[in-house]
Amino acid sequence: MNKKELFLSVMHNEKPTRWMGYAFAAFPAVRFHCVIDPISIWDILFISGESVLDNWGVKHRFLPGDPGIIPIVNKENQVIKDITRWRDYAKFPEIPELDWSNAKKAVDEIDRDTTLVMVPTFRGLFERAHCLMAFDECLMNLYAEPESMYEFFEAYTDWKLQVVEQLIDNLQPDVIHTHDDWGSKSNLFFSPDTFRKLLKPHYARLYGYIKERGVLVQHHADCYCQGLENDMVDLGIDMWQGVLPTNDIVKIQKNTGGKMVLMGGLQQDVIDHADATEEDIRAEVRRAIDTYGPGGAFLPCIPSLETINAHVTPIVIDECNRYGKEWLKKQR
Repeated sequence: MNKKELFLSVMHNEKPTRWMGYAFAAFPAVRFHCVIDPISIWDILFISGESVLDNWGVKHRFLPGDPGIIPIVNKENQVIKDITRWRDYAKFPEIPELDWSNAKKAVDEIDRDTTLVMVPTFRGLFERAHCLMAFDECLMNLYAEPESMYEFFEAYTDWKLQVVEQLIDNLQPDVIHTHDDWGSKSNLFFSPDTFRKLLKPHYARLYGYIKERGVLVQHHADCYCQGLENDMVDLGIDMWQGVLPTNDIVKIQKNTGGKMVLMGGLQQDVIDHADATEEDIRAEVRRAIDTYGPGGAFLPCIPSLETINAHVTPIVIDECNRYGKEWLKKQR
Protein backbone atom coordinates (compact mmCIF):
# COMPACT_ATOMS: atom_id res chain seq x y z
CA MET A 1 0.00 0.00 0.00
CA ASN A 2 1.24 3.50 -0.77
CA LYS A 3 1.15 6.39 1.70
CA LYS A 4 -2.26 7.63 0.53
CA GLU A 5 -3.80 4.19 0.86
CA LEU A 6 -2.23 3.75 4.29
CA PHE A 7 -3.60 7.08 5.51
CA LEU A 8 -7.09 6.22 4.29
CA SER A 9 -6.89 2.83 6.00
CA VAL A 10 -6.28 4.62 9.32
CA MET A 11 -9.01 7.17 8.58
CA HIS A 12 -11.43 4.30 8.04
CA ASN A 13 -10.13 2.62 11.23
CA GLU A 14 -9.36 -0.62 9.42
CA LYS A 15 -8.09 -3.47 11.56
CA PRO A 16 -5.38 -4.44 12.06
CA THR A 17 -3.75 -1.00 12.00
CA ARG A 18 -1.46 -0.90 8.98
CA TRP A 19 0.36 2.37 9.59
CA MET A 20 1.48 4.73 12.32
CA GLY A 21 3.49 7.80 11.39
CA TYR A 22 3.35 11.55 10.90
CA ALA A 23 -0.25 12.34 10.01
CA PHE A 24 0.59 14.48 6.98
CA ALA A 25 2.88 12.00 5.24
CA ALA A 26 0.24 11.50 2.53
CA PHE A 27 -0.25 15.25 1.97
CA PRO A 28 1.90 17.77 0.08
CA ALA A 29 5.07 18.72 1.96
CA VAL A 30 4.29 22.45 1.73
CA ARG A 31 2.94 25.19 4.00
CA PHE A 32 -0.25 24.01 5.74
CA HIS A 33 0.11 20.80 3.63
CA CYS A 34 -2.29 22.55 1.26
CA VAL A 35 -2.32 23.84 -2.28
CA ILE A 36 -2.86 27.54 -1.63
CA ASP A 37 -5.74 28.90 -3.68
CA PRO A 38 -6.25 32.49 -4.83
CA ILE A 39 -9.35 33.04 -2.66
CA SER A 40 -7.36 32.31 0.51
CA ILE A 41 -4.65 34.75 -0.62
CA TRP A 42 -7.22 37.45 -1.47
CA ASP A 43 -9.20 36.89 1.75
CA ILE A 44 -6.45 36.56 4.37
CA LEU A 45 -3.00 35.34 3.35
CA PHE A 46 -2.06 38.67 1.73
CA ILE A 47 -1.89 40.25 5.20
CA SER A 48 1.55 41.39 6.32
CA GLY A 49 2.42 44.31 8.56
CA GLU A 50 1.58 46.15 11.75
CA SER A 51 -1.94 47.29 10.82
CA VAL A 52 -3.70 45.91 7.74
CA LEU A 53 -7.40 46.03 6.89
CA ASP A 54 -8.83 42.99 5.17
CA ASN A 55 -11.69 42.94 2.66
CA TRP A 56 -14.18 42.85 5.53
CA GLY A 57 -12.81 46.00 7.17
CA VAL A 58 -11.11 44.10 10.01
CA LYS A 59 -7.72 45.25 11.34
CA HIS A 60 -4.96 42.62 11.51
CA ARG A 61 -1.31 42.31 12.43
CA PHE A 62 1.25 39.88 11.09
CA LEU A 63 4.88 40.58 11.88
CA PRO A 64 7.98 38.36 11.99
CA GLY A 65 7.78 36.23 15.12
CA ASP A 66 3.98 36.31 15.33
CA PRO A 67 2.44 32.83 15.54
CA GLY A 68 -0.05 33.73 12.82
CA ILE A 69 -2.25 36.48 11.41
CA ILE A 70 -3.81 38.21 14.42
CA PRO A 71 -7.11 40.12 14.25
CA ILE A 72 -6.91 43.31 16.33
CA VAL A 73 -10.54 43.86 17.29
CA ASN A 74 -12.00 45.88 20.15
CA LYS A 75 -15.22 47.73 20.93
CA GLU A 76 -13.95 50.86 19.21
CA ASN A 77 -12.98 49.34 15.85
CA GLN A 78 -15.29 46.31 15.62
CA VAL A 79 -17.16 46.16 12.33
CA ILE A 80 -20.48 44.94 13.74
CA LYS A 81 -21.38 47.42 16.46
CA ASP A 82 -24.89 46.08 17.04
CA ILE A 83 -25.59 42.44 16.20
CA THR A 84 -29.32 43.13 15.81
CA ARG A 85 -28.35 45.41 12.88
CA TRP A 86 -25.55 43.23 11.48
CA ARG A 87 -26.81 43.72 7.91
CA ASP A 88 -26.11 47.45 8.25
CA TYR A 89 -22.52 46.87 9.31
CA ALA A 90 -21.23 43.64 7.74
CA LYS A 91 -20.51 44.04 4.05
CA PHE A 92 -19.79 40.60 2.60
CA PRO A 93 -17.13 41.17 -0.07
CA GLU A 94 -17.88 39.91 -3.55
CA ILE A 95 -15.31 37.33 -4.62
CA PRO A 96 -13.54 38.84 -7.65
CA GLU A 97 -12.33 37.10 -10.78
CA LEU A 98 -9.03 35.58 -9.68
CA ASP A 99 -6.10 33.87 -11.38
CA TRP A 100 -6.21 30.14 -10.59
CA SER A 101 -3.27 29.19 -12.82
CA ASN A 102 -0.65 28.82 -10.05
CA ALA A 103 -2.92 26.67 -7.92
CA LYS A 104 -3.91 24.50 -10.88
CA LYS A 105 -0.26 24.05 -11.78
CA ALA A 106 0.53 22.99 -8.20
CA VAL A 107 -2.27 20.41 -8.31
CA ASP A 108 -1.08 19.09 -11.66
CA GLU A 109 2.40 18.48 -10.22
CA ILE A 110 1.06 16.24 -7.42
CA ASP A 111 0.96 12.48 -7.88
CA ARG A 112 -2.67 11.91 -6.96
CA ASP A 113 -2.20 8.15 -6.80
CA THR A 114 0.03 8.53 -3.73
CA THR A 115 -0.79 11.98 -2.35
CA LEU A 116 -4.00 13.64 -1.14
CA VAL A 117 -4.64 17.06 -2.67
CA MET A 118 -5.88 19.40 0.05
CA VAL A 119 -6.97 23.02 -0.26
CA PRO A 120 -7.84 25.38 2.61
CA THR A 121 -10.72 27.63 3.46
CA PHE A 122 -9.82 29.71 6.49
CA ARG A 123 -12.02 31.62 8.93
CA GLY A 124 -14.88 29.36 9.90
CA LEU A 125 -18.24 30.58 11.11
CA PHE A 126 -17.36 31.40 14.71
CA GLU A 127 -13.92 32.76 13.82
CA ARG A 128 -15.38 35.16 11.25
CA ALA A 129 -17.92 36.35 13.81
CA HIS A 130 -15.27 37.16 16.42
CA CYS A 131 -13.22 38.97 13.80
CA LEU A 132 -16.17 41.24 13.03
CA MET A 133 -16.97 41.74 16.73
CA ALA A 134 -14.87 42.03 19.85
CA PHE A 135 -14.44 38.53 21.25
CA ASP A 136 -16.39 39.13 24.46
CA GLU A 137 -19.17 40.84 22.52
CA CYS A 138 -19.38 37.85 20.20
CA LEU A 139 -19.68 35.42 23.10
CA MET A 140 -22.31 37.52 24.85
CA ASN A 141 -24.32 37.86 21.65
CA LEU A 142 -24.57 34.07 21.36
CA TYR A 143 -26.65 34.14 24.55
CA ALA A 144 -28.25 37.61 24.45
CA GLU A 145 -29.13 37.76 20.74
CA PRO A 146 -29.22 34.17 19.44
CA GLU A 147 -31.66 34.94 16.60
CA SER A 148 -29.39 37.62 15.14
CA MET A 149 -26.32 35.42 15.51
CA TYR A 150 -28.16 32.56 13.78
CA GLU A 151 -29.05 34.85 10.89
CA PHE A 152 -25.46 36.07 10.59
CA PHE A 153 -24.10 32.50 10.56
CA GLU A 154 -26.69 31.59 7.92
CA ALA A 155 -25.64 34.46 5.66
CA TYR A 156 -21.94 33.75 6.15
CA THR A 157 -22.53 30.08 5.30
CA ASP A 158 -24.07 31.24 2.01
CA TRP A 159 -20.83 33.14 1.33
CA LYS A 160 -18.65 30.18 2.32
CA LEU A 161 -20.62 27.93 -0.02
CA GLN A 162 -19.59 30.21 -2.89
CA VAL A 163 -15.96 29.77 -1.80
CA VAL A 164 -16.00 25.98 -1.58
CA GLU A 165 -17.89 25.71 -4.85
CA GLN A 166 -15.10 27.60 -6.59
CA LEU A 167 -12.42 25.56 -4.81
CA ILE A 168 -13.95 22.28 -5.93
CA ASP A 169 -14.80 23.44 -9.46
CA ASN A 170 -11.31 24.77 -10.10
CA LEU A 171 -9.03 22.37 -8.20
CA GLN A 172 -10.97 19.11 -7.65
CA PRO A 173 -9.33 18.48 -4.26
CA ASP A 174 -9.50 15.26 -2.29
CA VAL A 175 -9.76 17.18 1.00
CA ILE A 176 -10.88 20.64 2.10
CA HIS A 177 -9.09 21.91 5.22
CA THR A 178 -11.32 24.24 7.25
CA HIS A 179 -10.61 26.28 10.37
CA ASP A 180 -12.82 27.01 13.37
CA ASP A 181 -11.70 26.85 16.99
CA TRP A 182 -14.69 26.19 19.25
CA GLY A 183 -12.78 26.32 22.51
CA SER A 184 -9.72 27.45 24.41
CA LYS A 185 -6.98 25.07 25.46
CA SER A 186 -9.14 23.58 28.22
CA ASN A 187 -12.80 24.58 27.75
CA LEU A 188 -15.46 25.18 25.11
CA PHE A 189 -16.29 28.81 24.31
CA PHE A 190 -20.01 27.98 24.45
CA SER A 191 -22.23 25.17 25.61
CA PRO A 192 -22.85 22.14 23.40
CA ASP A 193 -26.52 23.16 23.31
CA THR A 194 -25.60 26.61 21.96
CA PHE A 195 -23.39 24.99 19.34
CA ARG A 196 -26.21 22.68 18.25
CA LYS A 197 -28.74 25.51 17.98
CA LEU A 198 -26.64 28.24 16.39
CA LEU A 199 -23.69 26.68 14.54
CA LYS A 200 -24.40 23.05 13.77
CA PRO A 201 -27.28 23.64 11.30
CA HIS A 202 -25.08 25.86 9.15
CA TYR A 203 -22.09 23.54 9.31
CA ALA A 204 -24.42 20.74 8.27
CA ARG A 205 -25.22 22.74 5.14
CA LEU A 206 -21.58 23.68 4.43
CA TYR A 207 -20.02 20.30 5.10
CA GLY A 208 -22.97 18.53 3.54
CA TYR A 209 -22.27 20.31 0.26
CA ILE A 210 -18.56 19.44 0.41
CA LYS A 211 -19.35 15.77 1.02
CA GLU A 212 -21.97 15.74 -1.76
CA ARG A 213 -19.21 16.85 -4.12
CA GLY A 214 -17.14 13.81 -3.09
CA VAL A 215 -14.57 15.75 -1.04
CA LEU A 216 -13.33 14.85 2.44
CA VAL A 217 -13.53 17.35 5.32
CA GLN A 218 -10.55 18.06 7.56
CA HIS A 219 -11.63 20.36 10.38
CA HIS A 220 -8.74 22.16 12.07
CA ALA A 221 -9.42 23.00 15.70
CA ASP A 222 -6.29 23.05 17.87
CA CYS A 223 -8.32 23.53 21.00
CA TYR A 224 -10.73 21.84 23.39
CA CYS A 225 -13.79 20.46 21.60
CA GLN A 226 -14.71 17.60 23.91
CA GLY A 227 -18.48 17.27 24.16
CA LEU A 228 -18.88 18.09 20.47
CA GLU A 229 -17.13 15.02 19.04
CA ASN A 230 -20.32 13.20 18.13
CA ASP A 231 -21.67 16.38 16.55
CA MET A 232 -18.51 16.50 14.45
CA VAL A 233 -19.21 12.95 13.31
CA ASP A 234 -22.82 13.94 12.54
CA LEU A 235 -21.52 16.78 10.38
CA GLY A 236 -19.47 14.37 8.27
CA ILE A 237 -16.08 15.57 9.49
CA ASP A 238 -13.58 12.94 8.38
CA MET A 239 -10.56 14.32 10.24
CA TRP A 240 -10.31 16.42 13.39
CA GLN A 241 -6.90 17.97 12.90
CA GLY A 242 -5.32 19.67 15.90
CA VAL A 243 -6.83 17.65 18.73
CA LEU A 244 -5.02 18.63 21.94
CA PRO A 245 -4.28 16.26 24.83
CA THR A 246 -6.23 18.59 27.14
CA ASN A 247 -9.17 16.76 25.57
CA ASP A 248 -9.67 13.24 26.91
CA ILE A 249 -8.64 11.72 23.60
CA VAL A 250 -9.08 8.13 24.76
CA LYS A 251 -12.67 8.88 25.78
CA ILE A 252 -13.30 10.68 22.48
CA GLN A 253 -12.00 7.63 20.61
CA LYS A 254 -14.48 5.45 22.48
CA ASN A 255 -17.34 7.90 21.90
CA THR A 256 -16.73 8.23 18.16
CA GLY A 257 -15.95 4.58 17.50
CA GLY A 258 -13.38 5.25 14.80
CA LYS A 259 -15.77 7.30 12.64
CA MET A 260 -13.43 10.33 12.59
CA VAL A 261 -9.64 10.19 12.55
CA LEU A 262 -7.98 12.28 15.25
CA MET A 263 -4.83 14.06 14.08
CA GLY A 264 -2.63 15.69 16.71
CA GLY A 265 -2.27 14.48 20.30
CA LEU A 266 1.00 16.28 21.03
CA GLN A 267 1.22 18.72 23.93
CA GLN A 268 2.48 21.73 22.05
CA ASP A 269 3.71 23.71 25.05
CA VAL A 270 6.03 20.78 25.83
CA ILE A 271 7.62 20.62 22.38
CA ASP A 272 7.36 24.10 20.90
CA HIS A 273 9.69 26.38 22.80
CA ALA A 274 13.25 27.52 22.22
CA ASP A 275 14.69 25.36 25.01
CA ALA A 276 12.90 22.14 24.02
CA THR A 277 15.46 19.37 23.80
CA GLU A 278 15.45 16.65 21.19
CA GLU A 279 14.76 14.04 23.87
CA ASP A 280 11.83 16.03 25.29
CA ILE A 281 10.31 16.29 21.82
CA ARG A 282 10.82 12.62 20.99
CA ALA A 283 9.47 11.55 24.39
CA GLU A 284 6.26 13.53 23.83
CA VAL A 285 5.77 11.88 20.44
CA ARG A 286 6.22 8.43 21.99
CA ARG A 287 3.78 9.29 24.79
CA ALA A 288 1.11 10.30 22.27
CA ILE A 289 1.51 7.16 20.14
CA ASP A 290 1.56 4.84 23.15
CA THR A 291 -1.48 6.51 24.71
CA TYR A 292 -3.73 7.07 21.70
CA GLY A 293 -2.51 4.56 19.12
CA PRO A 294 -4.34 1.59 20.70
CA GLY A 295 -7.70 3.38 20.40
CA GLY A 296 -7.49 3.46 16.61
CA ALA A 297 -8.25 6.21 14.09
CA PHE A 298 -5.37 8.30 15.47
CA LEU A 299 -2.27 9.79 13.86
CA PRO A 300 0.21 12.10 15.60
CA CYS A 301 1.07 15.54 14.27
CA ILE A 302 1.76 19.10 15.38
CA PRO A 303 -1.68 20.40 16.40
CA SER A 304 -1.09 23.92 15.06
CA LEU A 305 0.26 22.53 11.73
CA GLU A 306 3.49 24.49 12.13
CA THR A 307 5.72 25.23 15.10
CA ILE A 308 7.04 28.63 16.13
CA ASN A 309 10.49 27.15 16.78
CA ALA A 310 11.90 25.79 13.53
CA HIS A 311 14.08 23.10 15.10
CA VAL A 312 11.02 21.25 16.46
CA THR A 313 9.18 20.12 13.33
CA PRO A 314 11.86 17.87 11.77
CA ILE A 315 12.34 16.05 15.07
CA VAL A 316 8.60 15.53 15.49
CA ILE A 317 8.22 14.14 11.98
CA ASP A 318 11.24 11.87 12.34
CA GLU A 319 10.11 10.44 15.68
CA CYS A 320 6.52 9.95 14.51
CA ASN A 321 7.77 7.86 11.62
CA ARG A 322 10.63 6.11 13.47
CA TYR A 323 8.70 5.20 16.61
CA GLY A 324 5.50 4.65 14.64
CA LYS A 325 7.14 1.74 12.84
CA GLU A 326 8.46 0.35 16.12
CA TRP A 327 5.04 0.68 17.78
CA LEU A 328 3.32 -1.01 14.87
CA LYS A 329 5.61 -4.03 15.15
CA LYS A 330 4.63 -4.41 18.82
CA GLN A 331 0.96 -4.69 17.83
CA ARG A 332 1.47 -7.79 15.68
